[in-house]
Amino acid sequence: MSLPIKWVRDIGLAAGDTLTLTPMPNKTLLVSSSATSNEHSALKATIDYIHSDSAENNLRILISHYLVGYDVIKLTTKKGFSAYDRKFIKDSVRQKLIGLELVEESRNELIFQCLLNYNDLPLGRVIKNMYGLVLSMLEDSMTALRDHNVEIAEDVIQRDDDVDRFYLLAVRQLKASIEDIELAEKIGIRHSKECLGYRLIIKCIERVGDHAVRISRNVLKMNSGVNGDDSIFKMAELSLKVFESSIDSMTEEDLQAINKIVVEAKKVSQLGVSLEPQNCEGSDNVELSMILESLRRVSEYSADIAEVAINMNIKQI
Repeated sequence: MSLPIKWVRDIGLAAGDTLTLTPMPNKTLLVSSSATSNEHSALKATIDYIHSDSAENNLRILISHYLVGYDVIKLTTKKGFSAYDRKFIKDSVRQKLIGLELVEESRNELIFQCLLNYNDLPLGRVIKNMYGLVLSMLEDSMTALRDHNVEIAEDVIQRDDDVDRFYLLAVRQLKASIEDIELAEKIGIRHSKECLGYRLIIKCIERVGDHAVRISRNVLKMNSGVNGDDSIFKMAELSLKVFESSIDSMTEEDLQAINKIVVEAKKVSQLGVSLEPQNCEGSDNVELSMILESLRRVSEYSADIAEVAINMNIKQI
């Protein structure tokens, strides 16, 4: 078999080196070597810390490198880090980025390395963890509403950090899978076209988590709890049900069954419109109206997830 000479030179192949041929779903063959695998496994980046920008802006650049797939990220500054900036970056990485650990630190450098093995946390498990967290947040936010339990509401808000960590990890996995087909197979992606679908799904789950937080924040603004017989709890029950169904639709092969989930989710959203408080200026009514809107958005995101599931279940030509 003849190989392009430029490719051979670029990756440093020599006579006697072993190549691997992997059959792909699109009926092509993937040619890879240990040289390309080793190079990909240690992607490194150096970021200059910009003191004229906020610590949040610098962190955003670091996160973008994590999402792209860099394994070693070195943050450097000639002036040295202030105590605040150093603590902010270290704490934020610890709270937001799964697998990224501080491995070396000095006055002018912070070096982080991703120690996560994708085999230990495949995409399906990441999505399951995200979904479980978000579902518990929704349930607890409604409990906080009923009992006006400030402690539960605050706990829901704090748990959103864990949802974001799984979300950012999933984005990193999906980006890496687009370029590394072998990795895609390891984490459970059958075809590259699924990456876009999963990207939309995890974003919807993350947004549902944001609405659980919004519900809890509105609970904190209210003066008292809400009677458990109030229709808002029926709305919440239906919204949670279609959210659960939408996640189940990811493994459902019957397109008509998934279509029913989409229709049901849209019906729940319309129900939320009919339950709007008549006098939004009354005591706690503004907050109740906003909570209803969040529950409507949960059902709408559930419909979006189910629609993506339909698209992903269409067999490839």
